[in-house]
Amino acid sequence: MNDLMTPARRWASLAVLVGAVLLLAIDATVLYLAVPSLTADLSPTASQVLWIGDIYSLALAGLLVTMGNLADRIGRKRLLLIGAAGFGLATILAAFAPTPEVLIAARLLLGVAGATIMPSTLSLIRNLFTDPIERTRAIAIWSAAAASGIALGPLVGGVLLENFWWGSVFLINLPVMALVIGLGAWLLPESRDPAPGRFDLVSSCLSMLAIIPFVYTIKQVAGGRFELTTAAAIVVSIVGGALFVRRQRRVASPMIDVGLFRNPAFSGAVLVNFISVFALSGVLFFFSQYLQLARGLSPLQAGLAQLPTALSAMAAVALVGLLLSRLGRGRAIAVALVTGAVGLGLLAALESSEQLVWVLLAVVPLGLGIGVAETLSVDAVVSAVTPAKAGAAASVSETAYELGVALGIAVLGSLMTVFYRSGLDLPGDLPGEVAARAEDSLASAAAVLEPGSPALDAARHAFVSAMQSTTLIAGAVMVVAAVAAATLIPNGRSAVVVEH
Repeated sequence: MNDLMTPARRWASLAVLVGAVLLLAIDATVLYLAVPSLTADLSPTASQVLWIGDIYSLALAGLLVTMGNLADRIGRKRLLLIGAAGFGLATILAAFAPTPEVLIAARLLLGVAGATIMPSTLSLIRNLFTDPIERTRAIAIWSAAAASGIALGPLVGGVLLENFWWGSVFLINLPVMALVIGLGAWLLPESRDPAPGRFDLVSSCLSMLAIIPFVYTIKQVAGGRFELTTAAAIVVSIVGGALFVRRQRRVASPMIDVGLFRNPAFSGAVLVNFISVFALSGVLFFFSQYLQLARGLSPLQAGLAQLPTALSAMAAVALVGLLLSRLGRGRAIAVALVTGAVGLGLLAALESSEQLVWVLLAVVPLGLGIGVAETLSVDAVVSAVTPAKAGAAASVSETAYELGVALGIAVLGSLMTVFYRSGLDLPGDLPGEVAARAEDSLASAAAVLEPGSPALDAARHAFVSAMQSTTLIAGAVMVVAAVAAATLIPNGRSAVVVEH
């Protein structure tokens, strides 16, 4: 397939795929800056704000394994184009949602549509670029788009929110998806597994049964809630996961070759992928609110303030080859993650600084570290299988990525809320309803308290203190990921291919 394509057409096809993944990554975070105006307009609770933030990634994570296998069977290009069309339709519903519940439902549909796009982009790259050096370069560009998109989302949101209502942050999807559909139909080659076997609907259901209750459990426990439904979700997730793994070992055409996880390069890369994105997405979720609500920046200024993270993630493309050749894969990923952890430590130390420039410089090593770690870990995952199984391998990588996003927001966001409420010391003369709103979140406090009032100052102080604690926790998580990378991932200078 790729032998019939000129180099120019291959790289043009990559540009289409990168455009799609960049939009999906932006869409995961573009709503962050809209939280204050969204809260003022729709009056969601703190729990609903978290659901609006992470239901998108939760749906993606729950369906990626299914969609990756479906792409291998019906065609990766076909599924990508179908998903792009569905994404555009769900975008319209999200932009004009009249209530928090409708917005949550729209974000769910966006996640379902996105799940058809993500594994298709990575598996098409695996099939387009068979040369290992070219493939690493292409995946570096893809990873830079995924990592920088997380940081570019607030910038795009800031530009739009400066001039339009909060729903406009979704409408940017429409022209981009139109280009993906138009150019993709023309440029992208079709590819599929020539001998995929029967599609296993039971395995598909079991994969969702394992992932979705798991994320629900994390959200509940991190939010300080442990009820009968939480315990039931734990049981369902464990049973679903055990049955899924058992079935994959027995069926003729498994959705995931669980034997791949015996390879340290593969399993370590998946783990690193998950942990690094967990830390980054969780921090960026409340960093946007920090810039607006604690620092008093406008949405556009707050978006521009996050540009250093995106630019440093893009710069990682230039460093990947050098680090891989000098250090080997495992050590290179470990160094990158330690660099990111240093960035988080600096961010925690400087968040209370009067000079914002020091805060912005602290995020540079964070973006750089994440960019390098993501590129090398994703390359290790998709290079470990034959091109025919690219969709299934891509779905594993993307599931780790999206679970990292969803759990990063759920866990770190919930911890942030717990720290904020425990550290909040409001004046005793506030009316009960106002105090309750202020205790819910800083966004709610800013909506009901007078600007410059002691109560609002106390809320901001509690928010910054909570953010510092949560950022340090995220930094510790990245150090754990660095240890895992150094321990599990071999230090080969090229892709590690698992023979079957």
